[in-house]
Amino acid sequence: MRNEERGRWFVIPSLVLLSLVTVYPLIYVIYLSLQRRLLIFDVSRFVGIDNYVSLAGDARFLNAFKNTLYFTALSVTLELALGLAAAVLINRSFRLKGLVRAVVLIPWAIPTVVSARMWEWIYNTDFGILNHLIGAKINWLGSPFWAINAAVFMDVWKTTPFVVILLTAGLQVIPRELYQAARVDGAGRWAVFTRIVLPLLKPVILVVLIFRTLDAFRVFDAIYVLTGGGPANSTETLSIYAYKVLFQTLRFGYGSTLAVVVFLCTGAISVFYIRLLSKGVRL
Repeated sequence: MRNEERGRWFVIPSLVLLSLVTVYPLIYVIYLSLQRRLLIFDVSRFVGIDNYVSLAGDARFLNAFKNTLYFTALSVTLELALGLAAAVLINRSFRLKGLVRAVVLIPWAIPTVVSARMWEWIYNTDFGILNHLIGAKINWLGSPFWAINAAVFMDVWKTTPFVVILLTAGLQVIPRELYQAARVDGAGRWAVFTRIVLPLLKPVILVVLIFRTLDAFRVFDAIYVLTGGGPANSTETLSIYAYKVLFQTLRFGYGSTLAVVVFLCTGAISVFYIRLLSKGVRL
């Protein structure tokens, strides 16, 4: 038996295990999404694609989808911009460089639920330190406009360090000789950044975008703890809406349909970024 064939036999148990914990639940969720299943009334019957058709007329679903897109686009954009700026600064040589890197990682190391509760107190209208610092009395979590942006800011504070870690690692593999050659040729800092740093950093940037876009699109715990999806569903994302339908109203059929939609969207995002990576990262 050749080594390649022998290796396949070692891989088969892992494939079987992955199938049991991923493929089977996925197939079952798709099966549930084709049914009208209400545990409270003991209703269970096949309805085909009726649940998917109902999504088009579900105003709450469309609102959740809009909130998810807004949260994802704004948070990922800010995290990439701030993370890139911080990574460039941290990559320089200066005193206490190791300490600064450790401090930057603190928000990312704090559990998400703890961070959400902490920011809930920071945003408190009467006792929050944010209103005290700016000298105003803004109802951050009670206003539909401010609530979604407050959730975005909390997510940016929490996950930007993750972006900084990856981008810093990418910056460290860029040869120092390139910087020196550019300075000899008279290139300024902006020219070095746009013509050397960014082109060589594009693969890492794409990896960052993949991870953060998928995480932001599937966000649940941060917003659920901070606002619960309120006020007036202004911060309700697809994941929160699916959770409420599944576990609060026990509409397993329609809730599974929402879960499948989230899965399809994240799958489409993954395919889009992977195709960009395979084509040489032409951003």
